[in-house]
Amino acid sequence: MVNINYPEPGFRIKTDKEKDFIFDRLRKKWILHTPEEWVRQNFVQYLLQVKNYPASLIAIEKEIKLGELKKRFDMLVYDNNHQPWMMVECKAATIKLDDKVLEQILRYNISVPVRYLVVTNGSDCYAWSRSSGRLDLIEAIPDHCG
Repeated sequence: MVNINYPEPGFRIKTDKEKDFIFDRLRKKWILHTPEEWVRQNFVQYLLQVKNYPASLIAIEKEIKLGELKKRFDMLVYDNNHQPWMMVECKAATIKLDDKVLEQILRYNISVPVRYLVVTNGSDCYAWSRSSGRLDLIEAIPDHCG
């Protein structure tokens, strides 16, 4: 398991019509404040503030095609050549990170091959390095490749 020390995020949160929203700095818009979104926003801040990933190389909730199905990945990090490099699947804190979650990110990885795969529910985090058809569990989120 990967140990993540989340930074102080300084989120902007507002309530509108009895619903809470969080401001997504990357997408530059207010997003419904769900438990999964909370995890996603904290992980983004970890990548930006702790790992020093460039914001311009992080994509959030983009659509991909899996055969005839359209799905949305949570987060994709690109390398400096703008090639997909790391995919992150975020789950609410109450969701157990089991084989189903790994299978989900592996399905996405078929359409968007990356070197690193990460799944997190905010408190638990697992990461793998993919090479030569193998998936190896790693103990730390890799530093950005740039």
